[in-house]
Amino acid sequence: MLTTAGAIAAIAVMAVVTFLTRALPFLLFDRGSSPPKLVLYLGRVLPPAIIAMLIIYCLKDLSFLSLGGWVPQLISVAAVVALHLWKHNNLLSIFGGTILYMVLVQTVFA
Repeated sequence: MLTTAGAIAAIAVMAVVTFLTRALPFLLFDRGSSPPKLVLYLGRVLPPAIIAMLIIYCLKDLSFLSLGGWVPQLISVAAVVALHLWKHNNLLSIFGGTILYMVLVQTVFA
């Protein structure tokens, strides 16, 4: 358990880091010039790469020994892909897949 001073210090560090991540792009790049090509490239390729890594992490413990070990996950992944291709909304895709997975695990494959 954190002490009061420890909690205040942790909140202060989080606030400074959050502020710096928001302010640094404005301090590093002039408003008139475009960002470096590397920054533009990373902005284009990192989001899909991170989503792919999250999918692999979520499916790493997939067990094919029983239907309840793999069917809910694959149905939910398919739903996430379908929702994203249909609406192009990350939050809708993530929440829709998560809700579907929880319903499948707790009711259908219980």
